[in-house]
Amino acid sequence: MLFGLSLSQCFRILEMVFCALALIIPMFRGPMSSPYGIWCEFVWVFGLIVAVVIFVVEKCLVDKLIELLVLKHSWNDLSCGLSLLASLMLLSACLIYCTVFVCSTCIADMICAIASILAFGVYVVDAVMLKLKCPAGYLSSVRGILRFSQAFVACLIFTAVYSYFKGVENRFRPLGLIWCILVYVVCFPPTVVVIPSHLQKCVDLLRFCNLNKLELVLDIVAVALYVSAAILWPVYGYKHYKRDSKIHDYRFHDLNLVTVLTYVNLGLYLADLIWTLIVLYKK
Repeated sequence: MLFGLSLSQCFRILEMVFCALALIIPMFRGPMSSPYGIWCEFVWVFGLIVAVVIFVVEKCLVDKLIELLVLKHSWNDLSCGLSLLASLMLLSACLIYCTVFVCSTCIADMICAIASILAFGVYVVDAVMLKLKCPAGYLSSVRGILRFSQAFVACLIFTAVYSYFKGVENRFRPLGLIWCILVYVVCFPPTVVVIPSHLQKCVDLLRFCNLNKLELVLDIVAVALYVSAAILWPVYGYKHYKRDSKIHDYRFHDLNLVTVLTYVNLGLYLADLIWTLIVLYKK
């Protein structure tokens, strides 16, 4: 205990401070125009909100009430899952910000990157401690981690796709790439909706069939769509790419990033499909 605060509450305060510091520094220079900068700011806001909400809920001692009335699993499972997600998002923000914005003379950007790295470190330690306290639950389980990882990777894909098409003429937007964008957009909402379906008690009253079977259908459709995107995005992307300026060099990195992340999400959906089949087989 420190000043009447538990160790987890101290972690929450550190998470707030470091996320707020990482967010405030770039904001003094005005709004971000880069999609990657916007993503980093979104991550820091998310990390700040998660820390504030969990701190307030636990400080006001309403976590047990929420667990009793709303959650199907424990409050520790929810806080652990949110901390794991925040850790994953902060890792991406650290890598992106250090790669895209930090330079040898950019002191403010260095401080921002350090604050983001510290926030990531605190979140990781906090998530590990929460995981040790919460051996069972959806968000802290393999299925939950797979599911929110799919949504997280999709957000990164949206960021890279927006950066790739930013300022590009219509003739560089072939139908094959448009189809890939539709795949990413169509698969994202069901993935996000499934997560609260596992967490809220009230959803049980509205559900008309087995959730595992719904997830099986979702995973089969998502795998099929992502297979098409994994084929079409590299084929049409590299075919229509012309490397003739520094701007196009950045677009080439975006093209590579979307290609890699498409295969990553395909692997996550495939792993989730196999896991769902195993769960249904055991039942």
